[in-house]
Amino acid sequence: METQGIKYTGSKREILPALLELIKPLNVKTILDGFSGTTRVSQALKQAGYTVFANDIADWSKVFGECYLLNRKPASYYLPIIEHLNKLPGKYGWFSENYGGEPNGGSATQKDGRKRIWQLHNTKKLDVIREEIDKIAKDKIEKSVLLTSLIIAMDKVDSSVGHQVSYLKRWAPRAYNTMKMEVPRLVIDDKPHKVYQKDIFDLVNDIEVDLAYYDPPYGSSNELMPPSRVRYASYYHIWKTICLNDKPKLVGVANRREDVGDTISGSIFEEFRKNDEGQYIVIEAIERLMKNTPAKYVVLSYNNNGRATLQAIKEILKNLKKKVSIIEMDYKKNVMATITRTTNEWINDTNGKNKEYLFLIHKNGKTENMPEIKIEKIDIRNLASVSQQRLVF
Repeated sequence: METQGIKYTGSKREILPALLELIKPLNVKTILDGFSGTTRVSQALKQAGYTVFANDIADWSKVFGECYLLNRKPASYYLPIIEHLNKLPGKYGWFSENYGGEPNGGSATQKDGRKRIWQLHNTKKLDVIREEIDKIAKDKIEKSVLLTSLIIAMDKVDSSVGHQVSYLKRWAPRAYNTMKMEVPRLVIDDKPHKVYQKDIFDLVNDIEVDLAYYDPPYGSSNELMPPSRVRYASYYHIWKTICLNDKPKLVGVANRREDVGDTISGSIFEEFRKNDEGQYIVIEAIERLMKNTPAKYVVLSYNNNGRATLQAIKEILKNLKKKVSIIEMDYKKNVMATITRTTNEWINDTNGKNKEYLFLIHKNGKTENMPEIKIEKIDIRNLASVSQQRLVF
């Protein structure tokens, strides 16, 4: 099983086998991916035969969802279209003006003192291809497939550490390559998948599913990191601009969209502040979501690098008084968590340990006190159970 996506903080690509094994015995048919991001989880669930409802507030995530879940046209249909787009000669335009730079002997810093994320030969391709897509796409889904291909192509030639908040001082080797669009990995079936772009609390009141999978942002546990640096809207602002092609007002050294600032954009699940009782506001949001979700089962994905602590999550589960199963996984941090100060980027101080937890909550089960809970440790490389420990609330 293969999924497709971009460089993404919090990517769940490595834990997909464990997630699928966890839900396989539940005999569910419809699954909500409530914070779908790059849609890797949604793609895997679709390939496993489930009917998938994907939701995310990000414009580019909606585009990915329409591409991978809703498309009904075969790859052979898109191949000549993408070949046409690849052959277009580059043209200097808005993206080149704001995000393209000269090679400068290896330095990404341009004459204005700012670094760029792409070299000009690729932003010129981006400029002409983005305009052409608006002209030739016959419907919304076709446009989303082409935009997904374009975003993935540009992601492969960027000069960043995995996000669009700041860029490397020296051009990454991949930035010298010429971007090339390819047909996305399209899986076609006849299931009634759906794609939403709603606040999750509004959505759960409107749909019925057997299982809901949640992987909220959680924020960063790094107290040194400025809160504005952990907003997903800021991390991937250029993908939004490519999707909308709206040439927005830009601010800051990274030329971020003005509308992705902390006071304008963001999710309560990225909230870094505490309430009057000293509890992180994100914890309240998670507990509310667990209680309000009308599904038979809820799977909550949690990473130890998040603002919410494991103890806080355990308290939420205890208060639900429902049967809970937990899998703990160790795996190497993704690119976003391994950047060091040598590149002037923030790191997350977790002593190099990266743990992922999958909490399976049986919402329809009987209400009961949960004095203790088992955590099953899984080696995600072969899905072998390597040990088991008992944690007491």
